[in-house]
Amino acid sequence: MTLHTHPPETAPQISPTTRAEKQSAGDAPVIELVDVHRRFGTVPALDGISLSVRKGEVLGIIGRSGAGKSTLIRCLNGLERPDSGAIRIEGTEIATLSEQALQPVRRRIGMIFQHFNLLSAKTVEENVALPLKIAGVAKAERLARARDLLDLVGLSDKARANPAALSGGQKQRVGIARALSAEPALLLSDEATSALDPETTRSILALLRDINRKLGLTIILITHEMDVVRAVADRVAVIDAGRIVEEGSIWQVFSSPQAQITRSLLKSSRPQLPNSIAARLLPATTGSTAGTAILSLDAAGADSVKAVQASLSALLADGVRVVHGGIDEIQSNPVFRGFLALPSNPALISRVRDDLTARGAQLEALGHVADPV
Repeated sequence: MTLHTHPPETAPQISPTTRAEKQSAGDAPVIELVDVHRRFGTVPALDGISLSVRKGEVLGIIGRSGAGKSTLIRCLNGLERPDSGAIRIEGTEIATLSEQALQPVRRRIGMIFQHFNLLSAKTVEENVALPLKIAGVAKAERLARARDLLDLVGLSDKARANPAALSGGQKQRVGIARALSAEPALLLSDEATSALDPETTRSILALLRDINRKLGLTIILITHEMDVVRAVADRVAVIDAGRIVEEGSIWQVFSSPQAQITRSLLKSSRPQLPNSIAARLLPATTGSTAGTAILSLDAAGADSVKAVQASLSALLADGVRVVHGGIDEIQSNPVFRGFLALPSNPALISRVRDDLTARGAQLEALGHVADPV
């Protein structure tokens, strides 16, 4: 039996605002999208998107390339206008605003980008202060704000440096500081870690989580990487062909993905049936008693995982084995994902299924192999 237990994710050592406090701090959503449609020619980029994001929440929006993520973020900052539907930012309907009327709303939205978009002819502090300069803030005030933000992102010693002298992770920290300069209500992150190595990505995600907790800032992460969403977000929305196909808390979606696209995106983040078994897997035949049946098992939550573990221990006497899987912890909730091998006996399979589902598990018959596993 292969069984791995992963330690819980570690959070930055700060005095965070709790999720409950953030939610009670403001029940009115910062973002509301209602049946938003956007087409390019005959191609629907957004096909009826409805979404709500509360103050202080971190929402991950994930999907493959071409799913509609970029169009969605451009609609949120007013760079694209929907063909129909409503987009409200802090209660203001932006879809019908003129370009001039849209400017005050845009100042409430910070953006961080995949490729940083820093100005090479300006110093780090000048890059951070640029939005304030555009807004007409006095030089002394904007540079003081820039220095405070550089301290927040851990780059106080780089204020006078040129962006070319910085690493990729440092450039992204500058981009984050710049996005925060005008004290936005909403931070949009468009594939902000895609150009970074894994270690730098982890540090940037920890910074975003730190900022969210210190400032109570609402954040939307647009990404194709499930691990990025898992590290920071409270909730995830999966977009496919311009539609949201699945939405929920991180731990619920990761423990029991419903949509096929979500399962596919999660393959690198969840235990999968070992290739040595998958290569021999044959379709299950109704009533067959030959070979070994293979089932997947998912359980989430402390009570369910504990009950499933106890049941599996008792089922060992019937030849039921966990051939691969493990217990993880997501948002402080234990999650079990495993694969069972048991004799291809319909009565036994039915009893195992009934026993484990009664304890909150979800099982799926994957097929059978001809010889023992």
